Amino acid sequence: MNQRTTWVNQTAFETAKALQNRSLSAYDYTMSCLEHIERLEPDVHAFAYLNKEGALARARSLDTQAIQGGLHGLTVGIKDVFETWDMPTQGGSEVFKNNQAHQDAACIASLRAAGAVMLGKTITTELATFPTNGTRNPLNLAHTPGGSSSGSAAAVAAKMVSFATGTQTMGSTIRPCGYCGVTGFKPSYNLIPKRGVWPNADSVDTVGLVARDVRDVAFFASEMVGYPALRITQDMDQDLAKPTIGMCRSHEWEKADEHIHAAFENSKKIFIDQGARVIDIVLPHDFQGLLQAHRTIVNFEMSRGFMDILKRHASLMRPELLARTLEGLKVTPEDYQAAQRLARQCRQGLDAVMGECHVLFTPAATGEAPEGQAYSGDTTMNQVWTLMHGPCISVTGGHGPHGLPLAMQVVGRIDDDASTLKAGHWIDTVLKRQLKS
Repeated sequence: MNQRTTWVNQTAFETAKALQNRSLSAYDYTMSCLEHIERLEPDVHAFAYLNKEGALARARSLDTQAIQGGLHGLTVGIKDVFETWDMPTQGGSEVFKNNQAHQDAACIASLRAAGAVMLGKTITTELATFPTNGTRNPLNLAHTPGGSSSGSAAAVAAKMVSFATGTQTMGSTIRPCGYCGVTGFKPSYNLIPKRGVWPNADSVDTVGLVARDVRDVAFFASEMVGYPALRITQDMDQDLAKPTIGMCRSHEWEKADEHIHAAFENSKKIFIDQGARVIDIVLPHDFQGLLQAHRTIVNFEMSRGFMDILKRHASLMRPELLARTLEGLKVTPEDYQAAQRLARQCRQGLDAVMGECHVLFTPAATGEAPEGQAYSGDTTMNQVWTLMHGPCISVTGGHGPHGLPLAMQVVGRIDDDASTLKAGHWIDTVLKRQLKS
């Protein structure tokens, strides 16, 4: 194994140290990622656009300058709904083929300022909805990686990039990362600016982040947002308190299969064995309506946001997306407002529901990644938590009948991202250690 191959197997947290002390050059690390992509991309199909020459030029430039920031020389895949001045933004849709923005999305500009190297645009389902675009799960190419952040989850899972960006309107970061066995982080609503990120349903759309583990994703988030409290340092490992974890089956529990149920119960046993305090949480009756409320809100906002596409480019939309968009136009303003009222009511009550718990632990998928690439999976276990506007982190709670990850998620209080990441790191570390033993 050559040195370049060795580096793609390291976490971003470890690679960053070598890039910061110049024992590893940005050029060599970028080349290692590009060579890895060249080997795996014909099978995985993670990228809609690969910016090889631009990335190498950027890496060469970084090697001649002072360290720019915490992400100096680390590589990033950009979901193809984030505008970039140097790469097309096409949204996985024929409607926007060869579309070129003139500036970066705000959060992408932050990544460049922190020294990141943009390797390319990762494949998304059409307009970050659900019609898929051919990406495969690197853990088993016969299965979906999930959606809509398909390429981002696959690229990180295949070790093609240090990090990737995603978005979440329904379950588009947490679920694919769960399917691919990597860490997805959906921060609190609007913690990361959305300017320059194509909208789907603005009142729930959230920029998501993808990395190999919780420490990496916390590092990525802290640099993107300029929020040092999000970062989990090496020294913190011994000091992280064992969290109080609320085991939440949610009102959608029966939608999940027996493998998810078993993994949830086994995770609970692991937490207790490792000394965490565990409390069973039953969601109030009002929360039963949140799944439908989320669907109402998304359908209303998406269909109206796509109005110009409907009027001028409907023939270029995939039939299933066109049909769903037209159906969304039937949602009345009265139904939309009622759904928003319920969402606000439940958000206000979430802190009381959590009580003494630092975080909730709940399924992130209905089962392991489905077979085939035509269907990106069921979003049922994600939608309520996206609507709640709080932070969510994907972790692996076990493995299903095909050996693929069984996705769980750690859910925190709104705007309590730093504490949620720390609790998520403890949970992720404990689960990985016990599942390997």
